[in-house]
Amino acid sequence: MKYENQFFEDKSIVKKEVVSIPVSQEESVKGRYFVGQTGILGVDKGIGAWAGLINPCDSKIDLYAYVFTITNLSSEYLIAEVWLNTNLPQKGRISHRVSPTNTSLRPLPKNKVDIRFTDFTSELPCEGVNVYERIVPPKTTLVAEEDGKFIEGPNGNYVIVIKSLGASLSKAIVAFGWSEKPIY
Repeated sequence: MKYENQFFEDKSIVKKEVVSIPVSQEESVKGRYFVGQTGILGVDKGIGAWAGLINPCDSKIDLYAYVFTITNLSSEYLIAEVWLNTNLPQKGRISHRVSPTNTSLRPLPKNKVDIRFTDFTSELPCEGVNVYERIVPPKTTLVAEEDGKFIEGPNGNYVIVIKSLGASLSKAIVAFGWSEKPIY
């Protein structure tokens, strides 16, 4: 007994093609995905830096954190702490190195969430929750993909605190990717 023709094609079944689009790409198409980075941040033993996505209290959007990177420009190990909804001791500088990822839209979408940062500070976040830490080796870039699972509403924030494990001056750059969705 041969089983060569065991399977047959049913002509009444309509084949459908399915396309899977990552959520971050869909958000980009809609003009709601942004990327940006800080300037160079200096840290030293006992003197840290922080960088964060700050959602203003009047934004009327939810912030979805998708990715962050930390580029360690120094020869020392760094510690990166991820904090949620902390009370920042300083307002920090606002980064102007921010862009929507969909630059084909006119007018260009404007971000409501700010990247704020400060360096050479002994004042670090208080309150909030330090959810995890990462070690950033010398002369490397750490990439952490969060895929939008951290969601901060108006007046919330997603902050990276950087501390040096070495005895000499260290430098780093922090970058973020995030989306902004209106609250209905």
